[in-house]
Amino acid sequence: MAPLTRRKLLGTVPVLGLGATALHATIPHSHATAAAAEHGGNAGVAATAHGGSHAGFRGATVDHEANGFNPHEILRDFDYGKTSTLPDGRTLREWTLAAAEQEIELAPGVTYEGWSYNGRIPGPTLRCTEGDRLRITFVNGSRIHPHTIHFHGIHPASMDGMPGVGRGAIEPGGRFVYEFDALPAGLHLYHCHVRPLAEHIAKGMYGTFIVDPKWPREKADEMVMVMNGFDTNFDGANEFYAANTIGFAYAERPIRIARDELVRIYLVNILEYDPINSFHLHGNLFEYFPTGTSKTPSELTDTVMLCQGQRGIVEMRMPHTGKYMFHAHQSEFTELGWMGFFEVVE
Repeated sequence: MAPLTRRKLLGTVPVLGLGATALHATIPHSHATAAAAEHGGNAGVAATAHGGSHAGFRGATVDHEANGFNPHEILRDFDYGKTSTLPDGRTLREWTLAAAEQEIELAPGVTYEGWSYNGRIPGPTLRCTEGDRLRITFVNGSRIHPHTIHFHGIHPASMDGMPGVGRGAIEPGGRFVYEFDALPAGLHLYHCHVRPLAEHIAKGMYGTFIVDPKWPREKADEMVMVMNGFDTNFDGANEFYAANTIGFAYAERPIRIARDELVRIYLVNILEYDPINSFHLHGNLFEYFPTGTSKTPSELTDTVMLCQGQRGIVEMRMPHTGKYMFHAHQSEFTELGWMGFFEVVE
């Protein structure tokens, strides 16, 4: 069987606006198995019938329940942990994160052997307030792989989740408690830092870490978008791209937002095997706050470019109703899943 490659996908996925053409791709069983093998082992990726206006999966859907997570739920799901009060009056927040191997369906009939935190990719969005004490119990439920959690932000070296530093890599069946203060306020991320680092990130071991400032941000419709991708045949090039793992999820079911309401997107790029990712909004501009560490936006724009690990807060108000596309401004990424729509309503 010929392997599924990005070039093969792009050769059959339609350029936006050119109409509907089905893709039939056979996936090598050793890397990405076809759950729909009884239908010939083919995965369909094509433009929808709406005038070829956007791409999607034609005639089939991803089984989110079987995956154990849903990109529409991940979008607005913030985990504040279990809270208690320390003797000094500060808030203590506690979480447990468990690593495991996990088969996920990336596209209808296309499964991938990922690695996850708490059974989802990306992992839980941990949220706290500047100055809180954080206690994260990490359980390595992997059968064979050592893992860690490396948090971006300020913390002691012993809490850095680096092999050879402090406790170092946590072996299968092991556990470790990461404990530190939430600093600085801003948008951060966490990921495994065990070598080969590219493999551990590409497999899905990452999540968003938000430290709210002591001064409250303006109330908004808030959501998290983790830009990621998947190399299904391990050739060093991604075959699927997405925000929150499942390509075209927000195209097939647009994100509903209210006209003129402040929308705040916590945008994180964790894409492996590509040096740059991007976010582009149609029909409007947004204010962009790099890393979310300042009250002052860096620019008013409709497109931002991010290297891996870069992140920022996007804030916007949509003045007109209707459907507005958002996507990577690398056409290949868009055509292979990283795109969606906001549906603005009264």
